[in-house]
Amino acid sequence: QVQLVESGGGLVQPGGSLRLSCAASGSSFSFNSMGWYRQAPEKQRELVASITRLGSTNYADSVRGRFTISRGNARNTVYLQMNSLKPEDTGVYYCAARAVVTGAYDYWGQGTQVTVSS
Repeated sequence: QVQLVESGGGLVQPGGSLRLSCAASGSSFSFNSMGWYRQAPEKQRELVASITRLGSTNYADSVRGRFTISRGNARNTVYLQMNSLKPEDTGVYYCAARAVVTGAYDYWGQGTQVTVSS
């Protein structure tokens, strides 16, 4: 019933910037937390950044200082501003959301491809 749709992925040169968007539909409540995961080829999916209903944020060490997660004005929307992109940032980025305070994420988007290459 709940759907998460990502957008904004694409090809960018090293050092460039990209902004990802995620919009959730079909929910009758505000998610406790929303976040971004990414998965590179032959690697395990990893948490990139997350943000709570109250605005608290967490970042992976590899992206801290370069990426910024934020909530949109519309309910259950989230953005990921990615600056100073590196080739190792390449992968499929997934939007995720959960209704509970702790535990696994309940809902996932289909993913959007981000490729950092010259």
